Amino acid sequence: MRKLTATWSVLAITVLALAGLTPAAQAAPEDIKEALGRVPGLTVVSENPAPTGYRFFKLTYTQPIDHRRPGAGTFQQRFTLLHKEFRSPTVVYTSGYNVGESPNRSEPTQIVDGNQLSMEYRFFTPSRPDRPDWGKQLTIWQAAADQHRAVEAFKRLYPGKWLATGGSKGGMTATYFRRFFPNDVDATIPYVAPNDVINSRDRYNRFLANVGDDPACRSALKAIQRDVLTRRSEFAALAAADATKNGYTFTTVGSADVSLEISVIDSYFAFWQYQRQSDCATIPKPGAPAAQVYAWFERVESLNTYSDQNLGAYVPYYFQAAYQLGAPESYEDYLRDLLRYPGRNVSRTFVPKSVDIPRFDHLAMPDIDFWVKSQGKRLLFVYGGNDPWGAEPFQLGFGTKDSYSYTVPGGNHGARISQLPAGQAAEATNTVRRWAGLPPVSPGVSTRSVPAGFPDFDADLSLLHRPRL
Repeated sequence: MRKLTATWSVLAITVLALAGLTPAAQAAPEDIKEALGRVPGLTVVSENPAPTGYRFFKLTYTQPIDHRRPGAGTFQQRFTLLHKEFRSPTVVYTSGYNVGESPNRSEPTQIVDGNQLSMEYRFFTPSRPDRPDWGKQLTIWQAAADQHRAVEAFKRLYPGKWLATGGSKGGMTATYFRRFFPNDVDATIPYVAPNDVINSRDRYNRFLANVGDDPACRSALKAIQRDVLTRRSEFAALAAADATKNGYTFTTVGSADVSLEISVIDSYFAFWQYQRQSDCATIPKPGAPAAQVYAWFERVESLNTYSDQNLGAYVPYYFQAAYQLGAPESYEDYLRDLLRYPGRNVSRTFVPKSVDIPRFDHLAMPDIDFWVKSQGKRLLFVYGGNDPWGAEPFQLGFGTKDSYSYTVPGGNHGARISQLPAGQAAEATNTVRRWAGLPPVSPGVSTRSVPAGFPDFDADLSLLHRPRL
């Protein structure tokens, strides 16, 4: 028997040698950079420093301008890759906007301790065709098809479990991707993803009228809004000085005065979106020095938010909101006696007139909503209790399977699994790990530890601050 085993060993070595391999070469791990170089259409732009145990790459990937007409041309879409191990789970992440250019880990990536493929949403500069046809090429299906092609390409390198995630518009994007290509990933974890299927003003307005635990906070916000609009010329002068300093113009919305008014209206929504209940104490009192009030608005909602320069990067979002995504109407009735431009705070206002917007697609969001309720599986939604975008959330339905929805009490637009009550956080964490093919985390063991060199992912929320979404 020993002689037979030895004979087979010699035979195996001979076969490997004839194939140009040796046992040592066969066992050697492939270099990720070499592997990336063999993916058709993928370009490694650079490898950048990363925390110990990881490698970080900036990439571009060739995508069809129109997935329904592959011969219509291509464009280069930006990606980044945080590589840990080929066999680790992989998370595909998007903010729904531009891609971040530094190594970072979304919460699901932290939970599964895996790889992360991050992608830029189409039409966000520079991931934009030279001659874009917005109505045909910037749709939720076209963006989902981008993600589908990328995941299919990278599965050649990463054969393990795949998860999709994103926050805010990125959470919506992850959900839409799953609806159109339900078998591409094993599970989806959308964060603070609005679902404007009804596009109802009343639902958002009811939420905003009662948000938070303290009616006095809501009253203080409304009072400072009225104060600014009453002292409009005083604050307009401060905003104008700031605009001159920064070279701001206001062609898209029409004037600096329009921008100021919309920013004041938006400040109520923005406060609850990004601030915390404890920040109610920072709200200035009516009559406070203008410089003090202006500085507070700079932190919550700049009075120059809607300059051409600040809007420019987010035009693709506002186009989609006006075409397919929908958006809440402005919460402004209590200010109506002070408004010069009532009803102007709508998505179309923020899209340059040179961009044609097709008639609103009333079927897009109901289709997604129905799929989640009737066919969705392995979905885990996370919302913030005080976040206005949670006024109309995705809801699980009669056909949804192995799916969950959690709300962080008092949470804002940065709500995370780790902020849930301990029992729910553990439950959600272990659900994500189960979907990734990993064992549950033992009680008391944190998955939120950040390895040396990684910032806390919550810092990345700054990417979402300019548009309300």
